[in-house]
Amino acid sequence: MKLFILLPRVPYPTEKGDKLRAFNQLRQLSKNHEIILCALNDSFLHEDALEVLGKYASHIHIITIPKYTVVLNLIRSIFQDIPLQVGYFFNLTTKRKILSLIDKYKPDHIFCQLIRMAEYVKDVPIPKTLDYQDVFSKGVERRLSSSTFYMKPFLNLEYKRLLRYEHDIFDKFDNRIIISEPDRDLIPHPQREKIVVVRNGVDYNFFKPMEREKDYDLVFTGNMGYPPNINAAEFLVNKILPIISRQKPEIRLLIAGANPNLRVQVLKFDNVEVTGWVADMRECYAQARIFIAPMQIGTGLQNKLLEAMAMQIPCITSRLANQALHAKENEEILVAGTAEEYAFHIMNLLNNPQKALEVAIKGYNFVLSHYNWQTETKKLEDLITGS
Repeated sequence: MKLFILLPRVPYPTEKGDKLRAFNQLRQLSKNHEIILCALNDSFLHEDALEVLGKYASHIHIITIPKYTVVLNLIRSIFQDIPLQVGYFFNLTTKRKILSLIDKYKPDHIFCQLIRMAEYVKDVPIPKTLDYQDVFSKGVERRLSSSTFYMKPFLNLEYKRLLRYEHDIFDKFDNRIIISEPDRDLIPHPQREKIVVVRNGVDYNFFKPMEREKDYDLVFTGNMGYPPNINAAEFLVNKILPIISRQKPEIRLLIAGANPNLRVQVLKFDNVEVTGWVADMRECYAQARIFIAPMQIGTGLQNKLLEAMAMQIPCITSRLANQALHAKENEEILVAGTAEEYAFHIMNLLNNPQKALEVAIKGYNFVLSHYNWQTETKKLEDLITGS
């Protein structure tokens, strides 16, 4: 089957969740199908991207969207009554290019990642599948309570538009997938149960236990320009660490990940290191005794938790994050709500190496059993082929 895969970003390198998901789905689908990859690009194109992606796609088309175009797109979206997250990526010139490519290759099926790209193909009379991935509307709603007063009107408007768009776009596609059951249940459409849950996986040949000197007590990773990660980093440093420091003043924390926002950069001090881009994230996981992801806002599945658990690092996270993960509390993962609860779990693991080892091993066995790229992408392939 000839598949036309449409993405909002070039899926290499895989430093963001949507790129990681797209790359691995592309890799699996290419085993049985011809792939035409079309991706937008609003940033620097990695020098190895075309070579790496060329292993899986027979044709690759990167459509650049300059910064000035993005600004115009956003302005237009305000008056077109579409979400800014959709408007950011949409313009008529790009639409003509995409439709021209579809006409040229005449694919059997279109796979569209995220509602951000749905506007381009929603009316194309070819069987199509939409990957909602996350529930953007709920993510924006959760940001409202902690946003500044001048951002609240914009976020509130975006929330209402996303609710409407996530509902309306449902009927424009033959199939829909999403990353977790909690996300599916939040899609504002009466037939949301028709959305198929396709989880992420882990590359177990890459993310595996590694012996390293433990230079840090705690590590938190992710794209540090992403609002939920910024929020979590601030909560970790400003609320959790002061409690632990009373008992363990030498506590050391590593915050690792690309694009650190200024709010994350200023968290750096003697016992807190902020790395920015890291070439091999495994080193960051392996050098820490505990992985912590105190997510307060956001939606979807936290890939960082899957990776840390695959490397046999004991993990602590929020109930919000574990809703999508479904790990057993106090066995495969530790779950907290308040800063005091996080501090208790951290000290418990640091003071009880046997407990830390038990959580690490059970967490490792959990992800091994439940999160596999090949198995999960087969669900997507069956939808596309009608199997």
